[in-house]
Amino acid sequence: AFLPMVSSPLSLRSSSLRSTTPSPLLSSPGITSRRATKLQAAAGVSIKMMAGANKKVLVLGGDGFCGWPTSLHLADKGHDVVIVDNLSRRNIDTEMGCDSLTPIQHPEQRLKAWEEVGGRAMRFVNIDVAKEYDLLLELIRQEKPDAIVHFAEQRAAPYSQKSSKTKRYTVDNNVGGTNNLLAAVVESDLDIHLVHLGTMGVYGYGTSGGEIPEGYLEVTLPDGNKREILHPAYPGSVYHTTKCLDALLFQFYNKNDQIRTTDLHQGIVWGTNTPQTIKDERLINRFDYDGDYGTVLNRFLMQSAMGVPLTVYGTGGQTRGFIHITDTCRCIEAAIMNPPKPGARVEIMNQIAETARVRDIAHMIQKQTGCEVNFLA
Repeated sequence: AFLPMVSSPLSLRSSSLRSTTPSPLLSSPGITSRRATKLQAAAGVSIKMMAGANKKVLVLGGDGFCGWPTSLHLADKGHDVVIVDNLSRRNIDTEMGCDSLTPIQHPEQRLKAWEEVGGRAMRFVNIDVAKEYDLLLELIRQEKPDAIVHFAEQRAAPYSQKSSKTKRYTVDNNVGGTNNLLAAVVESDLDIHLVHLGTMGVYGYGTSGGEIPEGYLEVTLPDGNKREILHPAYPGSVYHTTKCLDALLFQFYNKNDQIRTTDLHQGIVWGTNTPQTIKDERLINRFDYDGDYGTVLNRFLMQSAMGVPLTVYGTGGQTRGFIHITDTCRCIEAAIMNPPKPGARVEIMNQIAETARVRDIAHMIQKQTGCEVNFLA
């Protein structure tokens, strides 16, 4: 009801997919559009995405905000998709006493609705990736997927900071789940490409001192030799710390066991609907607006709809990168269809469509709705 389904026009150049046009979200004055980096997929992408190249894909965390529309997108493109989830995000809603603004149907009802609108059938398997290693390994051996998309992590930085309980849960779930997945792929003895959704937050905010390279940094050693190392991590929350630990695990398993991995560091994902989720109201995606999972955009929209002044802390000069959920889905597919070559290092991509300051987002919504904006010291 609040977020139209729009996404940034994207362009394709060889193996790098870059955005040269700002998305309609942040087109107000004072908001700077910056190029997106590799693997942002354009409509009609042709690189290795031809008929007959469809893959079997496990989507871990496929019931969540990014996982559900990605699963639909992949199925819509002809891929064979199996959703794996333990429904933990729904349980956290119960724990916090809140819910998505949009009504979320049970996974079985979602899958039935998808088939009824003509979608390629998908299956749902309830597995806790962080705790049920044997079931995960058995599933991988049975399905023999070409790729596994890893969304199965607690994704909210504020939630990860609430208490010792949520801090421990975030580390146990995220790091334990990632290690279980990597160990299971090794034990399965299958050549499986892992695609992980990371975050730009692993680099820190305002601490890089310049343009952020994609994952690796060239350094000069004391003896004068040059080499590339992982970009220094500067996490701002327990959640971001788990993503940094993920990166180390990917490096180890890639070096030790030659696991092919693509790690996509995306900015803040905005939007609700995609071309697939709007086909039936039972397919609709989440719209979170609570203090833990609601993004600044969603919370501003809710404040505006309720007639409450938008609250901007400090000057509102905090700058963040944004990418639409539709582009997230397309980026994931592009990564799946362009895996690293055997023996190649972990592929790390930074993915944003544009950047914006918090105060610019507030003023954009004010211009459209006439709401007030309060700056709080």
